[in-house]
Parts: sequence; C-alpha cells; structure tokens
Amino acid sequence: MRRLSLWMRAHPVVGDTLIAGLLGLPDLAAAGANLADTPRGVYLIVGLFLWGPLIFRRARPKLTSNIILVAGFVQLVTHNVVHGPYGEIEGVPVRPADFALGIALYTMVAYVGRRQGAIYAAWLLLGTVLWEVWRIQDPPEVVLTFFMIICIFGFCWAVGEFVGARRQLNAELLERLKLLEVERDQQARIAVAEERSRIARELHDVVAHAVSVMVVQADGASYALQSDPQMAQMALTTISDTGRQALGELRRLLGLMRNETQSETERLPQPDTNALPQLAEQVRTAGLPVTLTLRGDLNDLPAGVGLSVYRIVQEALTNSLKHAGGSASADVFVTRADDKIEVVVDDDGFGTPRELSGMSGGNGLIGMRERAGVLGGSLEAGPRPGGGWRVHAVLPVGAAQGPLV
Repeated sequence: MRRLSLWMRAHPVVGDTLIAGLLGLPDLAAAGANLADTPRGVYLIVGLFLWGPLIFRRARPKLTSNIILVAGFVQLVTHNVVHGPYGEIEGVPVRPADFALGIALYTMVAYVGRRQGAIYAAWLLLGTVLWEVWRIQDPPEVVLTFFMIICIFGFCWAVGEFVGARRQLNAELLERLKLLEVERDQQARIAVAEERSRIARELHDVVAHAVSVMVVQADGASYALQSDPQMAQMALTTISDTGRQALGELRRLLGLMRNETQSETERLPQPDTNALPQLAEQVRTAGLPVTLTLRGDLNDLPAGVGLSVYRIVQEALTNSLKHAGGSASADVFVTRADDKIEVVVDDDGFGTPRELSGMSGGNGLIGMRERAGVLGGSLEAGPRPGGGWRVHAVLPVGAAQGPLV
C-alpha cells in the first residue's frame, strides 16, 4: 500500500482521473433520466465541463476551478426544473457532477490559498442561494438542501485547510532541508579550506626549517672541505639526515593533501614537546648554540598544544638560524604553569633592518600567530631591549582539544 501511495503521489493525474471517472460515469448514466425541458446535449456538455477539468486540477488548480464554477452557473441557467401539482419535482435539480464544485473549493483552498478560496466560496454561496430561490422554491426543501450544501462545502473547506497546511509544512521542511544541505556543503568547504591552511602551515614549517639547516650545513661543508674533511663529512651527513626527515614529512603532508587513504600505522606521528631536545640538537649541529629549558609537566599535553609548541619553537629557531648571525646563540624556555604554557625563544644575534622587517612580515611569524590564535593564546615577537630577538607565546591547555592546527 505504501508503494502504491508513493506511486500515486508521483503521478497525481492518475488519481485525479479516477476522481473524475467516479463523478462522470454516474453523471452520464443520469442522462437517461427525465430531464424535463433540459436539452440532452446541453446536459452532457455541462457535465463534461463539471467533472472533466478535475483531471488537471492539481496542475492548474485556479483555471480548472474557475471552469467548474462557470459550468455550475451555466447549469443553473440551462437545467430546467418543473414542479408538479402535488409538489413533485421533474428534471435534474442536483446531478452527480455537482460534487465537483466542492472538490474545486477544496482545490482552491489547498493549492491556491485561503484568500482565493474565500472568494470562490462566496461565488458558490451566491449560486446556491440563486439555485434555492429559483429552482427549489419550496421553503422546507430550501432550508434542508441549503443546510446540506453548506455542510458539504464546509467540509471541503476544512479538508482544504488541513491539506494546505500540510503542504505548506512540507514545503517549509523541504526548504529547511535544502538550507541544511547548503550549510553542510559550506561547512565541508570551510573544513577543507581550514585543512589546506593547516597543511600549508605544516609545509612551510617543515621546508623552512629543513632548508635553513641544509643551507647552513652546506656553507660550512664548503668552507671545511679542504681544511677539515671530517667536519665537512659530518655536515654532509647532517644535510642528508635533514633532507630525509623533511622528505618523510612532506610525503605525509602531501598524501593528506591528495586525500590518500592511509592507515594510522602508515602515518608518521606528529612532533610534540618530547621532540624538542632532538630539535635543539639538530639546530646546534647546524651551527646555532641552543640552550633548552623545560619546566613543569609536559607529557600529558593535548596533541594540538604539543604540536603548536614544537612548531613555534622550530620556526623561532629557524629564524634565529637565518637572521641572527654567525656568533649568536639562542635560549628556549618552555614552562607549564596551571592551565597554560609559556614559550620564550631568545637569541642574542643581530640582523639588518631589512632582514628584521622581512622576518616580521613573513609567513613564518604569521603562521606562529595563527597557531597561537587558533588555540586561544597569544604571541608577541620583536627586538629585545639588549639586542637580539624574542618570541613569546602563551597557549592555554584546556581549550585545545580540537584538531591539530
């Protein structure tokens, strides 16, 4: 039954044709009855215009309802009713096709609107009064038939109100579903954009750090190639290890960019505060003396906070390695106090105004600030009063349970 109901809803003309047939067949059968002075051809034509338009009532509700109304008034004028000497009525005062007027009223209320339905009901009421006074005439019969017709039209109006409200509700629900689909698509696009932004920051951090270390080591190897071959060999080994590590991270990030399906065991773990000693040693090998100081419990940090601390320290040391000068050193302090982590990276180097302005306006500092801002923290960077450069970040711990950024 449910499948039949869905099919009928998808093909409304079929159901409306059945309704028209249920009214048309008895109406045609009544054509053989006593029609008084009503021409049989007029009777058939008027009947056709009463029940025939019902086939298209949902496709063109206003037009078909008005055709049925006009046919009703034509019936009022053309269908003769004769009253006998004993009160009997000859002719067809009411025909089966007249129920199409009630269906038309229902159609106007449900498919066009309450205002148009009220106007249509007023015309029906006018035609009913004229029919009662002109054709029925007998007062008791007038009262009885008028009450029955008003009940029928009232029932049709009530059903039309109910169905119209359901259709309006369904239309609103459908519109909301469309809006939800649009919002879902927008959220998906926003999520993709955020993920691509995250991957871009990761790529920047990885490439900038690795290339800076490799450039410094390559320069050192070129100077030591003749005088100290062993030192040159160590520098080349550092370049090779740094390049392999960078290639591994780039492969992982580019795989995410291509949406490759990887199992968790195939993905390299994200660095966190536990990797800071290794990072400091790598920067020391590259030629920048680094002192690392860790305070507080840094083992149970949320993944997003641990990654952000690592990337901020990495970017700050990379900038010191590039801009601080050959005789500079750096101090890194990572301190956890209650529900926040404070990261301070100081160097005592020097940089030309062009270098400093380039760093302050570069993507590295922007990326560090974005990382801190996403977690609800803050980051300040600028020259130190006594010389050198300072990066100072404060990150909340409790607010960072979201994705790695």
